Amino acid sequence: MDVGQIAGLIAAIAFVVLAGFMIYPLIRLGKLFDQIAETVKQTGDHALPALDESVTTVRQVNKSLDDVNKISAAASTTANNVGALTDLYGSFLGKPVIKAQAAIYAARTTVKSFLDGRAKATRGETADAGSDDGGEA
Repeated sequence: MDVGQIAGLIAAIAFVVLAGFMIYPLIRLGKLFDQIAETVKQTGDHALPALDESVTTVRQVNKSLDDVNKISAAASTTANNVGALTDLYGSFLGKPVIKAQAAIYAARTTVKSFLDGRAKATRGETADAGSDDGGEA
């Protein structure tokens, strides 16, 4: 065996030793890639049901908001109807009550003035109806 063959044999042994040292990290790297692939698969498997549930939740919230909108619209309509009914009662009952009160006040003032005039006449005073009561007529 000459020097060239010995050098080739040493180089081959060195390459085998180097390949032996590199096999272990490559095997570990392969296992790491397998774990990463499994993690991505599990994440996808868990993400899809979570997305489906979130879509269902959003639909239920939208349905609840629609119900709340219907309730608020009904409450607004009710408030408007109560306001209109109050205005109707105010105009229907308020004006006649005010007129009746004014008529009662006028009759009371007239009767009081008449009675005051008769009382003055019996006492011998002049019957001036507007002089003692501050100008009320």
